[in-house]
Amino acid sequence: MNATVNRQILLVEKPTGKLGPEHFRLTQGAIPEPKDGEALVRARYISLDAANRAWMHGATYRAAVEANTVMAGGSIAEVISSKDPSLKRGDIVFGDTGWQDYAAVPAKHLAKMPKLEPMTHLLSVYGVAGLTAYFGLLHVGKPREGETVVVSAAAGSVGSIVGQIAKIKGCRVVGIAGGKDKCHWLTSELGFDAAVDYKDGATYKALRAAAPKGIDVYFDNVGGDILEACLSQMNNRGRIACCGAISQYDGVPSAHGPRGVPGLIVVKRLIMQGFIVMDYMDQRDTALKELQSWVASSKLKVQEDVIDGIENTPQALIGLLAGENRGKRMVKV
Repeated sequence: MNATVNRQILLVEKPTGKLGPEHFRLTQGAIPEPKDGEALVRARYISLDAANRAWMHGATYRAAVEANTVMAGGSIAEVISSKDPSLKRGDIVFGDTGWQDYAAVPAKHLAKMPKLEPMTHLLSVYGVAGLTAYFGLLHVGKPREGETVVVSAAAGSVGSIVGQIAKIKGCRVVGIAGGKDKCHWLTSELGFDAAVDYKDGATYKALRAAAPKGIDVYFDNVGGDILEACLSQMNNRGRIACCGAISQYDGVPSAHGPRGVPGLIVVKRLIMQGFIVMDYMDQRDTALKELQSWVASSKLKVQEDVIDGIENTPQALIGLLAGENRGKRMVKV
């Protein structure tokens, strides 16, 4: 790599409909100089998440991404130089570097990562995806042995881990995913008890057959019609962990969310809670120890979808929103 050039991908225009390649532009900038308290880092793997698309709509748990700025995104990066005593050259960190080779980032906004191989696991099972699955399921969903857990976007980075943790905890697990191949993969490779193909169009009926005793815990990644189908089949005192709303991110959001929600929540005494993984970072070490032990004992399989080249990042995000990936999608810079 030419160490005098910083390749950057800009969001040149905020999409009003579906995200397309025309909304991005690859450009070259200068390598920034870190100020006091900052570190210069070089991105190694850029994380791709449905949330990238949500940030274009407006402020969420972070500021909105504005037109003609470097597209925002987290990455695993290597410290090149540091003007903060907490970081040194060669340290591996996770932070919001944006879609570019190099970034100068305040050290307090960088999380120092353990030196693990493969490094990609720091973005998947030991990164935001794995921690989101862990805390969302265990701290918000609170599954008990023998209960039925349903997870949507089950073949994605978070959903595929949620289902496997629920199995480890002794639950019956049903995944909802798009396409027969993904559904077969969930049951044959990841050990899900059943899988529902939402592209078949008969989600409600298929869900009833897959979860005949009703749903105790629903881990929601998509919102919209699938959330509605699951809500109506929740058992009394069921828990719903609201992680994302992919169905609402790309293109024009549907006019309605789930209908009949207030009545169902009251009658069935449901708990429906949103969460952000950052809320649980004080417990990260405990979670990582448990995740590492499950991976080491092959109870938890790690699926990653690594795409080469920073220039392919826009297309990789567009593909992720269309459901192309299995497991955690990332770009090797």
